[in-house]
Amino acid sequence: MTRPFRLGTRRSALAMAQSQQVADALAAVAGRPVELVPIVSEGDVSRASLSQIGGTGVFATRLREALVAGECDLLVHSLKDLPTTQPEGLVIAAIPPREDARDVVVTRDGTPLHLMAPGARVGTGSPRRRAQVVRRNPRVELHDLRGNVDSRLQRVRDGQLDAVILAAAGLSRIGLDLGDLHLEPLGLAAWPTAPGQGALAIETTADAPVDLRAALARIDHLDTRLAVTAERTVLSALEAGCHAPLGVHAQLTDDDLRIGAVVYALDGSHRIGLDSAASFPREYGGTTGSGDGADAADDATPIAYAVRAGADVARRLLDSGAADLVPRESTP
Repeated sequence: MTRPFRLGTRRSALAMAQSQQVADALAAVAGRPVELVPIVSEGDVSRASLSQIGGTGVFATRLREALVAGECDLLVHSLKDLPTTQPEGLVIAAIPPREDARDVVVTRDGTPLHLMAPGARVGTGSPRRRAQVVRRNPRVELHDLRGNVDSRLQRVRDGQLDAVILAAAGLSRIGLDLGDLHLEPLGLAAWPTAPGQGALAIETTADAPVDLRAALARIDHLDTRLAVTAERTVLSALEAGCHAPLGVHAQLTDDDLRIGAVVYALDGSHRIGLDSAASFPREYGGTTGSGDGADAADDATPIAYAVRAGADVARRLLDSGAADLVPRESTP
């Protein structure tokens, strides 16, 4: 009997849901079963703020330890939570098609964020979202927010908070019945989100079995990989961590790779933003990627174009003074 591929995942409802989606897709193309292997990380058990325990990268560390130790064959990460420095011996073997990259405001009564009354309590643990909320409505009160999606929504239902800011993709993947709660989607042009938001990263070892690598390559989506590569290049070139107050969204449209990026002061008092359109050679493109981005070193590949486009945006942001706003990290 063929041994199942073992997919390591966090135990949260969102992680389990998105991992099961990947498991189903992988099983369909591989013709063999995929089983989930739940793994507990420090980020799951600590109640401290993410910035206090090392940023969102804490979720990836324990999972990667399990992968290297042979406890599982592959991992699924929310790409926005993944540090931009790739550990030696591990590869992002697939990035499936991206879901909705927007943030949403969740409320009881449907009041838009910009119309909320003075003192309205808005929950978010993200420095970027905090800065964006202040700019959208400086009259509200910000409250730090941890916990799973269910607990965050419950704080709105219970009246502890008037609103929370969440990722649209997470709500979609869990498939929760929101009942009488209201959603206000926030447009990406005015409210760009975290690099990679809405996308998943499937990680395995560089020496993973050929059949696993081949199956993962079949669920890799080149257009998504190109967009998130550009976004994450902006982040890494700014030498900022994945919890930096940076919003960036890239999208392939016709023959252009369009990137909108904004760097915020932590207190929301200032922003530096730009929109860029880089010509993209569609003759190199397609719908399926290399499976691990290993072709990035070739200057003529789609990945190389995305890297250059992202680096150019970062350079222009730095030239405009972004270094004074973004907390710098030596190992983003």
